[in-house]
Amino acid sequence: MVGFEMAEDIEKRGHAAFVDEDYEEAVNLYTEALALEPANATVLSSRAAAHTKLENYTDAVADANRAIELNPKAPKAFLRKGIACFHLEEYETAKASFEAGAALDPTISAFKTWIAKCDAKISEENTEVFATSRPAATTVSSASEVAEPMETSTRSADSEVVPSLEKEEPSSSEVPAPEPASPAPPKYRHTWYQSQSYTSIEIFAKKIRKEDLEVDFGEQILSVVIKAGESEEPYVFQTRLYGKIVPSKCSYSLLSTKVEIKLAKADPSQWKQLEFDPKSVTVKVATKKDVKEYPSSTKKPSKDWDRIEAEVKKEEKDEKLEGDAALNKLFRDIYSSADEDTRRAMNKSFVESNGTVLSTNWKDVGKKKVEGSAPTGMDMKKWEI
Repeated sequence: MVGFEMAEDIEKRGHAAFVDEDYEEAVNLYTEALALEPANATVLSSRAAAHTKLENYTDAVADANRAIELNPKAPKAFLRKGIACFHLEEYETAKASFEAGAALDPTISAFKTWIAKCDAKISEENTEVFATSRPAATTVSSASEVAEPMETSTRSADSEVVPSLEKEEPSSSEVPAPEPASPAPPKYRHTWYQSQSYTSIEIFAKKIRKEDLEVDFGEQILSVVIKAGESEEPYVFQTRLYGKIVPSKCSYSLLSTKVEIKLAKADPSQWKQLEFDPKSVTVKVATKKDVKEYPSSTKKPSKDWDRIEAEVKKEEKDEKLEGDAALNKLFRDIYSSADEDTRRAMNKSFVESNGTVLSTNWKDVGKKKVEGSAPTGMDMKKWEI
């Protein structure tokens, strides 16, 4: 009971910091409270409000999603998710969140106001889609152009303080859009959040056709390809994930504004990040703990640990020099000029080999499963799930 009271006291201090407009301190205090009570939906919702004030909109959406997962009947969590999504210019997602919150508590007038704002923005976007394309100056407005409605701070009988969202000063700027010399590959923003058993990824790509989307799951690999027009390069998101997944339990859905991907974790845990982290492997190998979880370790006592450490350091160096950006560029360069069989070979070989083989020969790859190929001096291990 002492831990609960301590968390409650820290939460109240976070509310006080929010009211004093010290939003960074509020986030820090809410984070302290969550360290004691990780499943406190109210604190998560409050931290989402503070993140919104700091313009950390992606973090705000993650906190609000987690709060909704813990308490699906919390209207303020839907409100804060909607506001953050609106600032991220994801108007249809924001509207859906506002409508869900309004269904829970129709007395909160802010929902009606925000839904109207979303309708206006969605209408603008639809108008732009059908407008005639020609070189012209494009007006780019910041997400804060539309002021947030006032959500009144309240103090209940048990002294609970709820952070309020104050109006923001509208601002806008006009930036002339230069005409590109050649079509550039589409750039889609993505975000992710997680529970103990699943990791969810959202790629914000609007109005993508089903036939233009390819999603493949490997043991620790995710591959997403969104085809563009004939004269444009496809969008490629292929990465080695932080942890292993169960491909047969993974899924994805295509919405009008985004692609939602749900990854089933092989081992229930919290990932530190989305992409593979070589540093975490180094720590585990050095301590020789949890052998089954880390493929780079082994049960043989005669292992050359100095050599492994040198190889891991080299891998880290290569990762810093190249990273996912270089890998994605390699895929785009080859993929954009390849025929259909070559593209199928690339996707199949990359996924089935867990990111260790990239082949362009469909006649060879299409006949068999592509086995992984370990770097020189290392062994491939198959881990049962």
